[in-house]
This record gives sequence, C-alpha cells and structure tokens, in this order.
Amino acid sequence: MNRQELVDAVAEKSGQSKAAVNAVLNELISTIQDTVAAGDKISLVGFGVFERVQRGERAGRNPSTGEAITIPASAAPKFTAGKAFKDRVKA
Repeated sequence: MNRQELVDAVAEKSGQSKAAVNAVLNELISTIQDTVAAGDKISLVGFGVFERVQRGERAGRNPSTGEAITIPASAAPKFTAGKAFKDRVKA
C-alpha cells in the first residue's frame, strides 16, 4: 500500500474527505519527524514507539576497494512495534 492508497482507505473508513485525511497524515508525519529529531520519544500504546537512537563509531570496509574505514557515530530513527501490533501481524 502506498501513501495515496492509505489516504483513500482511511477516508473511506472514516467518512472524511481525502483532502482532510491527507492534511492530517501530513501533520502526523511532520510531528513524528520533528519530535524524534529533537530526541524525544513518541509512544502509541498498542501500536509502537518512535525514538532516536545513537549509533557508535565502528569499523567497516569500502566494498569497492576492500580498504578498512571508520564509520562515524550517527543518530538514526527507530520504530519498535507494540505488542498488539505484533499480535495482529502474527494472526
């Protein structure tokens, strides 16, 4: 399912216009991105947790040359599915 299909499905199930659903989806995604980028966590009970994790510096290899390189530390987004979501997928 792509973004437009998601908007269509939510609009149909909720009885809202596609424009309204698209606007809410845009704001939801923007808020999640801004919050996680700021280092805060978003926990949606039954769905999951969005958070920022810090990756440490590590050794790696350049696949083209085989040369050893150091991969610098970085921050990355992480999503952990909640129990209800995991159970629904298992069924």
